[in-house]
Amino acid sequence: MRCLGKFIAMMDFKFVTLLFCILCTYLSSVNGYFITVDAHAEECFFDKVESGTKMGLMFEIAEGGFLDIDVKIVGPEGKVIHQGERETSGKYTFAAHTSGVYTYCFSNQMSTMTPKVVMFNMEIGEKTKEDTPAEDGHQNQLEKMIKELSDSLSNVKHEQDYMQVRDRIHRSINESTNSRVVMWAFFEALVLIVMTVGQVYYLKRFFEVRRVV
Repeated sequence: MRCLGKFIAMMDFKFVTLLFCILCTYLSSVNGYFITVDAHAEECFFDKVESGTKMGLMFEIAEGGFLDIDVKIVGPEGKVIHQGERETSGKYTFAAHTSGVYTYCFSNQMSTMTPKVVMFNMEIGEKTKEDTPAEDGHQNQLEKMIKELSDSLSNVKHEQDYMQVRDRIHRSINESTNSRVVMWAFFEALVLIVMTVGQVYYLKRFFEVRRVV
């Protein structure tokens, strides 16, 4: 019984190790980046995939102007898969219709002087598999469970990135608001001082004129 328990424990350890390696393989295809797109500029990225591969683009504008940007996804044949203008955030999932290089661009052409900071993730999934024989059902079920767990972990990672971006945006807004409040208070104090000095000067001249008369 003791040997059987050690064998089961060893098998569980091997299974967990295999599961961890497979999850790392799945998650390694999820790329997250922060980029700065200058005014009147466009930044493009490329991924070469096979036909039937699932792809997903998620982006969020972290800083700059009205937090908007133009987005375009183009296929290998020059066909526009998605095109959006002045978008703040978005998530687009599609399957590659043909093998080749897919391009996704972030354009800040509409901005005259303000750069934009963009956080985005491009998730490259697996190629759609054909139906397999019935005897491989157990293996397929295990792969399906691993894929579902991988998708859940990817969603958690995306949510963490999203919350970081939102925190960065809110912190920037708070700092901007605080600086404006300080500048407005300084302006009010300056106006009050100028009005006080002007009133004192006016009253002083008024009494001087009455005294001469």
